[in-house]
Amino acid sequence: MGGRGDRVDRPTRGKDPAGGAADPAAVELQLDGLVGPTHHYGGLAYGNLASMDHQGAPSDPRAAALEGIGKMERVAGLGVPQAVLPPHERPDVPTLRRLGFTGTDEQVLARCLRDAPDLLAAVSSASSMWAANAATVSPSADTADGRVHITPANLVSHFHRSLEAAFTHRLLRRIFSDPDRFVVHPPLPPNPAMADEGAANHMRLAPGHGAPGIEVFVYGRRALRVEGREPTRFPARHSREASEALIRSHGLPAERVVLVRQDPKAVDAGVFHNDVAAVGNEDFLLVHSEAWADRAAARRLARRFEAAFGTPLHLEVVSEKRLPLSRAVATYLFNSQVLTLPEGGMAVVAPTECRRDAVAREILTELVERPGPIRAVHYVHVRQSMRNGGGPACLRLRVVLTPIERAAVHPGVMLTPERAVALRGWVNRHYRDRLVFQDLADPQLLRETRTALDELTRLLGLGSVYPFQTEPGP
Repeated sequence: MGGRGDRVDRPTRGKDPAGGAADPAAVELQLDGLVGPTHHYGGLAYGNLASMDHQGAPSDPRAAALEGIGKMERVAGLGVPQAVLPPHERPDVPTLRRLGFTGTDEQVLARCLRDAPDLLAAVSSASSMWAANAATVSPSADTADGRVHITPANLVSHFHRSLEAAFTHRLLRRIFSDPDRFVVHPPLPPNPAMADEGAANHMRLAPGHGAPGIEVFVYGRRALRVEGREPTRFPARHSREASEALIRSHGLPAERVVLVRQDPKAVDAGVFHNDVAAVGNEDFLLVHSEAWADRAAARRLARRFEAAFGTPLHLEVVSEKRLPLSRAVATYLFNSQVLTLPEGGMAVVAPTECRRDAVAREILTELVERPGPIRAVHYVHVRQSMRNGGGPACLRLRVVLTPIERAAVHPGVMLTPERAVALRGWVNRHYRDRLVFQDLADPQLLRETRTALDELTRLLGLGSVYPFQTEPGP
């Protein structure tokens, strides 16, 4: 698709009084969650319409994982750094033991299927695939100490997701292990007052990846006092208090932080996270007019951006009249990835559902054809993830890194053509092509999963990180 607009030059290296050092060579790493072998449609995410609509349908874990790897290869092919975040061990048998189930692993699963089937669905969820919820990341250009700060999300709004926090913390500490470059904080206290949904409710706008920027924290509710009308259909997940805690612990200057609330109407329409209704990258922001409770917030953010950096923010607001929230949720237009290309300009990686919707496709085509930073749209097929409520942007965590920081990332997780081939072979050897709910209690599935994950840690050079590798059995 043709067309491109003027591109703002990145700033020269220097020190910004409100943040760390600017580095024009910084890039944004896409750290994608690899879909796990127990990918199934449990309908566990209340407020996520796709998840709820497909509850109980047969799933295809093999196709889901291959679709995810295909998207990673597509992004890497654009020259954007791409890495892999391994899946969590599921079913989570240790959690079932903490909840009173006893016996061998096989007996634990059988008893859970018999006595608490909903619990079995929860402890078998492959939801860690949606790495946008894994953590919130502030790059070194923004932070007071000049290090990358990473806080794993506690995800306490849903039981099945809250099980991810401890292992995500362990993984991120292994991948970002250099204390001179990275600070991997523990998750916030696991309490509704500090409900943290990760980067799905966080955006960063800047003249360039390596320049100090404005970090936008989007929350659904206040936990400690009332703030306006609340959603009536679905609960708001992320608390303002959690965002404020992240701002403090990451050492972000107040003048470079924006807090904005989700519109309760959007939450009730199925916008469970901000990234279902808004996406930003560098000096570009695409947002639905009904995404935020303060209708003037996007325009005010654009003015603040220009005042701070002396260059305009390319702001695109899609009206409710043109694309109702219901269609925004169905197509996941705003859950597209917007990527900075190494040759300049940006590309959008959108789900194929957007290509099939006339209005969403028209919006994306206009972004390319009119003056602005968007040069191309690439459609990707991630149907297995979409049916469970996660689009292309849900599948990745964004980490801005300078060249020195990038060199300090564990090299085994970086996607190379050879590693992509190895991962495809690994999936084809170990994953089933059909999974129904009763299979989650199959002892053979547990053995298959552990065998697969044990091989994966060797493939990625991560060592023994999973509980079955590091902890004694019953």
